[in-house]
Amino acid sequence: MARKFLYVIAFLIVLTIAGAIAYSVAGNRIIRWWAVPSAKFEALPSVGAQAYADRRMWIARPDLPGNPAQWTPAGYAPGKNPKAAVFFIHPTSFLGTARWNAALDDRESNDRAALFLRGQASAFNAVGAIWAPRYRQATFGAFLTDIAAANQALDLAYRDVAAAFDAFLVQAGDRPIILAGHSQGALHLTRLLREKVARDPALRKRIVAAYVVGWPVSRTTDLAAIGLSECRAADQTGCLLSWQSFAPPADPSLIVDTFDATTGFDGRSRKGTPMVCTNPLTGTADGAAPAAANAGTLFPSSDLSTATIAADKVGAKCEGRGFLMLDTPVDLGPYLLPGNNYHVYDYSLFWANVRADAARRLAAFR
Repeated sequence: MARKFLYVIAFLIVLTIAGAIAYSVAGNRIIRWWAVPSAKFEALPSVGAQAYADRRMWIARPDLPGNPAQWTPAGYAPGKNPKAAVFFIHPTSFLGTARWNAALDDRESNDRAALFLRGQASAFNAVGAIWAPRYRQATFGAFLTDIAAANQALDLAYRDVAAAFDAFLVQAGDRPIILAGHSQGALHLTRLLREKVARDPALRKRIVAAYVVGWPVSRTTDLAAIGLSECRAADQTGCLLSWQSFAPPADPSLIVDTFDATTGFDGRSRKGTPMVCTNPLTGTADGAAPAAANAGTLFPSSDLSTATIAADKVGAKCEGRGFLMLDTPVDLGPYLLPGNNYHVYDYSLFWANVRADAARRLAAFR
């Protein structure tokens, strides 16, 4: 299990991560019945930063044997002397329904998380040493309901992430910092930015960039509280990147409807507000680029044990409220979501460009 690539993750994991993805009214009822825990929320004790001094609390850490974030496709290799420190928060990998939060030693969830790191966090290993914590993530059913237990589960997960981040700051020393996450991980990253980075001017000055991928961020109601501006230039630093990938004919209405029903970080409604859209092919806000600009997309091997990389396969541009639209559908595997949503492949589609983007911003930062 631990050796298989991220594409073997069950369709329903990523189908429900963002809370804005659904089938239809009947489909939602069925999946809620199946996926939302019926158990009461268990208020578990907090895990302090000191716990993360133990490398067993990390899925990826520079001194961890078999570090999954060090994986690369053929033709690439991790940096020999990475100058930055990367804090990566993995997406949902816990499928359980008997509890609201994963146990830290849940082997199946941790193995799935390692798969995500191979396909996502690995994009940063040329320029940064990567830390990715184990955390008591909320089960994916928490995104299908608005009952109190779901919010409590997410809050518990975030407290682990925050404790791990405090430990990361000690372990990483004074290096420049890259922050990144996907889906549930990106959600926790937005809170980390608000509560840790925005309130600490010295720390904020160390941020090369924050990659908040696969989670919507409102330009109008969220950015000011996050404390970082939107990345509008390819070599801009101290800024935030975010994208959500679709292909034609795209139907992002389910995400839009959910997004519009939420309240932004400044207390105002997000209804009608534009979302941050960074084109990873250009590194700019609201950018557009043809397939020739794509330096490499990850494609799974036939046995799903690894992936190869191929250039010039797909272009993209930001459209509408802030969705990244591919210029053509591309077959990356069976996990395409309703509405031609490429949520699963947000990093894989642009893996080589994300790698180059991080290197370019770090060079500008230095």
